Amino acid sequence: MQKETYIRRRAKLKKDMGSGLLLFLGNDEVGMNYADNTYHFRQDSTFLYFFGLDYIRLAAVIDIDADTEIVFGNELTIDDIVWTGTQPTLSEKASAVGISKTMTLSELKGYVDNAVKKGQTIHFLPPYRGDHRVWL
Repeated sequence: MQKETYIRRRAKLKKDMGSGLLLFLGNDEVGMNYADNTYHFRQDSTFLYFFGLDYIRLAAVIDIDADTEIVFGNELTIDDIVWTGTQPTLSEKASAVGISKTMTLSELKGYVDNAVKKGQTIHFLPPYRGDHRVWL
């Protein structure tokens, strides 16, 4: 899809929600019988709808009050590249869907904590996976 599609979808969501911070958790790989033997990866459908990024270990926020959209993730390590081959950087992935700001996944908690301290409402969908419950 064109990046304008995702930009339009997020703009409509911001307009419909009005205020607060919208938190989106992407999916991670799930091991079948041990961590490195995984089921086929399937990204969260809502994450795909608004962000179009079909990669593991991503999260995103739409901070309506600050008019900011951020994708959180980590760059691939050399060990990752051995298994997956080279891939675009996190910034390149985000730019492809119309987002200019990225942060590391470890910075997500601080960003959300800061929003809570400011009194922002944090909106998120009910978690349907155990790892999302733990993450939240």
